[in-house]
Amino acid sequence: MKKHLHVGIAGFGAMGRTHAYSIASLPYFYEDLPFRASVRGICTTSLDKTERICDTLGFERAYADAHAMIADPEIDVIDICTPNNSHFEIASAALDAGKHVLCEKPFCFDEQQAQTLAKKAAEKNLVCGVVYNNRHLSAIMRAKQLIDEGALGRILSFSFHYRHDSDIDPARTVGWKQNAEICGAGTLFDLGSHALDLCFYLCGDFAKIGGRSQIAFDTHKQADGSLWQTNADEAFYMTATLTSGAVGQISVSKLSHGSEDGLEFSVWGTDGAIRFTLAQSDILYYMDASQPKLPLGGTAGFTAIPASGRYPAPGGKFPTVKAPQGWLRGHVHGMYLYLDAVAGGKHFSPDFSDGAYIQHVMACAMKSDAEGGKEVDV
Repeated sequence: MKKHLHVGIAGFGAMGRTHAYSIASLPYFYEDLPFRASVRGICTTSLDKTERICDTLGFERAYADAHAMIADPEIDVIDICTPNNSHFEIASAALDAGKHVLCEKPFCFDEQQAQTLAKKAAEKNLVCGVVYNNRHLSAIMRAKQLIDEGALGRILSFSFHYRHDSDIDPARTVGWKQNAEICGAGTLFDLGSHALDLCFYLCGDFAKIGGRSQIAFDTHKQADGSLWQTNADEAFYMTATLTSGAVGQISVSKLSHGSEDGLEFSVWGTDGAIRFTLAQSDILYYMDASQPKLPLGGTAGFTAIPASGRYPAPGGKFPTVKAPQGWLRGHVHGMYLYLDAVAGGKHFSPDFSDGAYIQHVMACAMKSDAEGGKEVDV
């Protein structure tokens, strides 16, 4: 009989719904799964709200809070989708209870919390992961393959950018992601954690980083109509040197008109280059520098590699690779890899040590910002 993994989700905003969708979708995307998985129950900010969601979506149990969910002996995995300042308490309690833990990014509220959890997860020998879903898009998996195979040669430089437009209107009502007392840091933690993780995943470890934050609007509107003093960065700009010697730029902003989910990157090496934009998530662009440039440009230039739905078995058959995919597909594949690791007692990446590393890099970027942007050692 297949092992049945029961998941409890703490928090059920946009990401909680995304995770629940991913879990429910697994049997459609992956044939002959060696495990079964389902959402046993959830908890939110109020029991009334939790019960309404459970009734609508058919979850069995509505928990009063995360601790009640953790105490349920039938729960195998605690999936944390709450605001940043609650990650540490929930994850720590779950680990103490012997539960496997999947945590949304950014991993923690600060570096000390992240290091503590990474150490505890290693000691407990539990399968713990951080949700860096963009790693699991098929085009980015193909980019990783090309880099690891040496198709780009030695990496020389890189550019990673993630842009939104959610802070550009000061009259727009702010949420917890704009409150440093809840999120820890603004756009750096929200979008920057993704961009830094992708740079780390594809290009390698950081050696030095410099950072400058930006607050463009001193006040924003609150839900009650009053003005709120902006206390979290609305954009963050970084320069970085990797241990390999590669040098590049990483910028994240919620001050960018026309950008709703504007993730894009380019990586240049001695033998070629790649580039990607989330707006065209089915395609990875690759240039082979050995191609001739003559006559009239020869065959040099970027080739569009179709990556839609190209996932290794047991995935890749549904839907057809001819069908375009989207942002959700990376979440589904990441959930598959994580739960497959839990079921099989295997290692999952990115794990808590990866999450703690990115937390450290962000702390270094914040230190640089506090010192006027001077590059600091990572």
